[in-house]
Amino acid sequence: MRRSVRTSDGVYLAVVEFGGDGPPVLLLHGLMGRATTWWQQARWLAAHGRVLAFDARGHGRSQAAGPWTTERMAADAAEVLEQAGAGPAVVIGHSMGGLHGLVLAARRPDLVRALVVEDMAVDFRDATGRSVDDARAWFGAVPQPFGSLAAVRQAFGHPRPEFGDYMAECVEERADGYHLLTRVDDAVRIAAEWAAADQWAAVGAVRCPTLLIEAEQSVAPAGHMFELARRIPGARHARIPGTGHLVHAAAPDAYRATVEKFLAAVREVR
Repeated sequence: MRRSVRTSDGVYLAVVEFGGDGPPVLLLHGLMGRATTWWQQARWLAAHGRVLAFDARGHGRSQAAGPWTTERMAADAAEVLEQAGAGPAVVIGHSMGGLHGLVLAARRPDLVRALVVEDMAVDFRDATGRSVDDARAWFGAVPQPFGSLAAVRQAFGHPRPEFGDYMAECVEERADGYHLLTRVDDAVRIAAEWAAADQWAAVGAVRCPTLLIEAEQSVAPAGHMFELARRIPGARHARIPGTGHLVHAAAPDAYRATVEKFLAAVREVR
């Protein structure tokens, strides 16, 4: 089921209900993604509760309007849960979504009963060495429009094919070919904050059961996710071999086993 919600600052967000009954499970996608990139995982997560996701502002079918800050986008997630009558939830986020989930758990502990963060850092200030102009040049080099979905997969699928499949979900067909659903300038504004500010204070405020999943070829600085686990009371850290940034797509069985083991432990302590 698809519907929309309106945030407190007037932005319309597209929400997808994947099904399932019981305690809510909120899925938060990464930069340039959309809710439906979680489709494969939502199928088995539906056995654990009511699964829902939404396109972050500027992504998918949601309205493209700022502010493009972590705080505002984490607040969007809170408002989606509130309007859906769906809290407290297990919040599962990949990359950007993992960061938003972490800040949501810190700011609104009443809405988050457990948290999964997949391959993300809270501090890129010293690790990237990249300016906003560098980020704009990288995103701007993407050759739009694409002549076919196969061309999308080819453009993004090297060296890891799962990225091509992921990005093929994040385009729309127009008269001249396929275009990314997220505007380059909007993505740059979102990512620019990560290179300018950190969220360590939010990390220190997280008190719910937390699982941190790290890729072997992680975007996070070396040792960063282990340090996150050290700073969050009782947090678990799992590094999954043979994976790139899209852990859930690169190693779906290992990802599922890791998450379901965590969810079983969460149920035991309730």
